[in-house]
Amino acid sequence: MRDYAAFEGEDGDGGGDGDGKDRQFVNALARGLEVLRCFRPGEQFLANAELARRCGIPKPTISRLTYTLTRLGYLNYSEHLGKYQLGAGVLALGYRMLSSFDVRTLARGPMAELAEYAQASVSLGTRDRLSMVYIETCRSSANVTLRLDVGSRIPIATTAMGKALLCVLPQAERDYLLDHVRQHEPERWPRIKAGIEQAYKDYQDLGFCVSAGEWQSDVHAVGVPTFGADGEQLLAFNCGGPAFLFSRDKLVGELGPRLVSLVKQLETQLGRG
Repeated sequence: MRDYAAFEGEDGDGGGDGDGKDRQFVNALARGLEVLRCFRPGEQFLANAELARRCGIPKPTISRLTYTLTRLGYLNYSEHLGKYQLGAGVLALGYRMLSSFDVRTLARGPMAELAEYAQASVSLGTRDRLSMVYIETCRSSANVTLRLDVGSRIPIATTAMGKALLCVLPQAERDYLLDHVRQHEPERWPRIKAGIEQAYKDYQDLGFCVSAGEWQSDVHAVGVPTFGADGEQLLAFNCGGPAFLFSRDKLVGELGPRLVSLVKQLETQLGRG
């Protein structure tokens, strides 16, 4: 299902007014949600002026939106700073969303085992616009590993997790997303496109996708797609870590097959094996 929100807001900049011809689309609601999306990892407080700039919405409108969101508990206002922070209402919604993913409970044990065996990080994520968002993650006891937690966002087009999910999307939705990726990354698009085409081939031949330095030069990983417990929600796993510890040969010969095995085990438990 396509997102109606404008993809210009991928990093919190740009409002989402959706399709102006869609009479079912409520612009006021979309704008309020865009305000909540403006807060980035590590940012605690934002003022109305900054929220207006990031959303591309006039400041008087932002002031009404932040007032309403504060009254509803989705924002807190600091009188001392004159700025807003996310409120408990956002956390409550996030917790309810996470608790709906029964697959997290089933996957946590096998994920931890694989992470420790491989001395890697193993994570589970779902799509949000042009990003993948971690909904579960397990790290090994290794001193050197990836430090991404639940809620972390990674790009869909250059990561193993994201490319794995793209491989099982319906063609129309995949084309729609990739068109937005192309618009966002015109200079890098030829290389990104080649990586995605290779991911399709790897998934068909091997059952998993590889990202060897495409997202970050020092990160190597494999990814495998799956579905949620309801058989509808698209998810994807990844397994990887620092490039100097995980060569492409190790990804293809060892980590990829083990991640595929983990997913098959999980799908059997869900009655889809």
